[in-house]
Amino acid sequence: MRVLVAEDDPAIAAGLCAALRESGHSVDRVESGRQADHALSDHAYSLLVLDLGLPGLDGTEVLQRLRQRGDQLSVLVVTARDGVADRVRVLDLGADDYLVKPFALTEFSARTRALLRRRASHGAPEMHLGHLRLDLPGRRAWVDARSLELTAREFSLLEALALRQGKLTSRTQLVESLCDWDQELTDNGLDIAMHRLRRKLKGSHTRVRTVRGLGYVLEESADGQESS
Repeated sequence: MRVLVAEDDPAIAAGLCAALRESGHSVDRVESGRQADHALSDHAYSLLVLDLGLPGLDGTEVLQRLRQRGDQLSVLVVTARDGVADRVRVLDLGADDYLVKPFALTEFSARTRALLRRRASHGAPEMHLGHLRLDLPGRRAWVDARSLELTAREFSLLEALALRQGKLTSRTQLVESLCDWDQELTDNGLDIAMHRLRRKLKGSHTRVRTVRGLGYVLEESADGQESS
């Protein structure tokens, strides 16, 4: 999943980004409220990690603008403001969770897992499609009882498709979901990852269908037809 970290303290931001990447997520980082607002308007994310004390535009204003646009993105606030009134205010503005600095990265990781699980599964513990079973926060997949051995990139590709199962996902959307801003993925790299994923999905009664010139659709294949 792709996460935006809005934090102006370099040391704190480095720790948060490292923890998220270690969990297999793509991470973008911004240092100001205005940068966060622009990134949220231009890109699709699964989670926003938001510091309230951002320069240029306060984190509460970033949160307000996000919700005023009707964006239901999950938001984890991380801040040094520990007053009850501050917590109540940001939760009332639409934050999903709240961590007071300093905090342990293990707790941060647990909170992000919970929020991403809720977003990915809409409250259900797992996702199912055909014989394919997915635990997105745990980054695990099975075909019936058989565990799928997927690389980090292959799982991220399957995750991006699964979150839009039955809907068209463009190549651009897939590349954005697989890479941070400072990374690149060539067309050939995406094709190789897609080929390997399709091969590993054999027997799952799930296929990745190509829509020529537009993108891909992850869908159930009742007759066991292979991906095309």
